[in-house]
Amino acid sequence: MNRSGEMKRELAANDATPLYAGVKQIILDRIHSGEWPPKHRVPSENELVVELGVSKMTANRALRELANEGELVRIQGVGSFVAERKGVSALFEVRNIAEEIAERGHIHDAKVVALTKASAPPDVADALRLEIGAPVFHSLIVHSEEGVPVQIEDRYVHPEVAPDYLDQDFSITTPNAYLSAIAPLSGSEHIVEATIPQPWECKLLMILKTEPCLMIRRRTWSDRNIVSTARIIYPGQRYRLESRSGTMPVP
Repeated sequence: MNRSGEMKRELAANDATPLYAGVKQIILDRIHSGEWPPKHRVPSENELVVELGVSKMTANRALRELANEGELVRIQGVGSFVAERKGVSALFEVRNIAEEIAERGHIHDAKVVALTKASAPPDVADALRLEIGAPVFHSLIVHSEEGVPVQIEDRYVHPEVAPDYLDQDFSITTPNAYLSAIAPLSGSEHIVEATIPQPWECKLLMILKTEPCLMIRRRTWSDRNIVSTARIIYPGQRYRLESRSGTMPVP
């Protein structure tokens, strides 16, 4: 029996309600059995529609929820891939801002201010474990929610880890999504500070010079390779960072 026939038979035998839950379970069964290993490309929305006879809305919800649950990594225009297995969850989870905004039912868009090859300044060279002045890739992107700027992402990337970084269209996908697919995250570090934005940052975020911001300095790695170092700025009155651990007591 071919893949399409097998999956359709499994869906028919699955009594999950609603239907998207059955589609999710079919995908999860293949991931957890090892049939679809990490980085394996899973069927697209259109392929699931054809192979399972479900609606595009059903296929989209199944893939979206699996991505939100950390089972898949989705890259717009590329596809959905099985995520690497996670170990211990960090206090600050490295999330894709486009997915965070979409989860709130809002529209994300990105303005690429700079995407270029640069010489590593001392702090970047130290973070990426390179020589001062070594070639690195630099991106400066403003992320907006419903047309309002909510984040400046100032990122330097190790060129040996992501040699095609400069060829990406980051108005369509995000650096987070792209890097997670080619170099799955195995660790990260974060430093959080309150800061007064520089004049050019105020202009990009469309805020007053007196408005305080939150700044995260984030470094990520995959296995033994440092992937990138980023300076992420959030306007204090438009965004907040949350973290929770443990189970909330029942009142």
